[in-house]
Amino acid sequence: MRTSDFAYELPAELVAQAPPAARSDARLLHLGSGGRTAHLGFSDLPSLLRPGDLLVRNVTRVIPARVPARKEAGGGRVEVFILPEGEGPGGHFRALTRPSLRPGVRLLAGEGDRVRLEVGTDLGGGQRRIRILSGAAGILDLAEQVGRTPLPPYIHRDSEGSDGTDRERYQTVYARFPGSVAAPTAGLHFESGMFARLRASGIEIVDLVLHVGYGTFAPVRVEDPRDHELAAERFFVPDATRRAVLAQLAEGRRVVAVGTTTVRVLETPGVLEGDGIAGSTSLLILPGHRFRVVSAMLTNFHLPGSSLLMLVAALGGTDAVLAAYREAVRRRYRFYSYGDAMFVEKRGEGAP
Repeated sequence: MRTSDFAYELPAELVAQAPPAARSDARLLHLGSGGRTAHLGFSDLPSLLRPGDLLVRNVTRVIPARVPARKEAGGGRVEVFILPEGEGPGGHFRALTRPSLRPGVRLLAGEGDRVRLEVGTDLGGGQRRIRILSGAAGILDLAEQVGRTPLPPYIHRDSEGSDGTDRERYQTVYARFPGSVAAPTAGLHFESGMFARLRASGIEIVDLVLHVGYGTFAPVRVEDPRDHELAAERFFVPDATRRAVLAQLAEGRRVVAVGTTTVRVLETPGVLEGDGIAGSTSLLILPGHRFRVVSAMLTNFHLPGSSLLMLVAALGGTDAVLAAYREAVRRRYRFYSYGDAMFVEKRGEGAP
């Protein structure tokens, strides 16, 4: 297995730069357990689920993590990218800064320079320790006051442009717990009415939390993907969710995950063994993984050679998934965060 095995050609114009007019306007490519594909709309999702299925979704909330600022001395423009998992006492937090800044530099942010920050220790890997001097009570307050939506780098925006549409649409309608710096994008297609339809069809819906970290953007730079290391991400599985999943497995019914983040939590060893499990996971799922919990998943289309594409290939079969991606390109599907969706069922026994 090589990272290059997961490459595919994608014309730049198929990378979605904006969400569709309505969340549910997305197309939906169905990849069945035998490798056959069908082309549907997202509103057809209920037809792919079965009465008795358990749908598990990630209710994390994206914070406006990109903070535009300027140097107190000289006024040069700076961006501070908040890393929520690194918050400490005394207003300290981890961040990436662009450009790189030396310790002691003071920054101003917000209308009227109401927030003051100070750059601290170089933590390596491009990270800096930042301290809030005044104007914000912590990183969530800082982000809500002056931050912008942390769109991935393949979505292009004028840095001075409006953030209103992205604030709403780069967020699931069921987002509850702030802490992510990227959206669990499979969930962006849902509107509230869809869940009423699903429940009426006999689908149970439960929640968990995984806070998506900056490492989700990290490319796989090694030739053997087994040598790639994922940054740990924090999760919480409520006891009600744990019990519902265990009941599904005991009764031989399907657990359907909304997104790769949900898959990674559910497949993390030991996650179903305690009451209200909280922890972190750096689980890397590659082809050959034995899925013990998830039978099917809803997901978006992922970058070539990415760990997310490898996870999808592990569930649906590498050959079948890559063939489906090539078919999606031919049919002009929209790719990545604001793009279209796939419903992928676990490949049949013996499939490559």
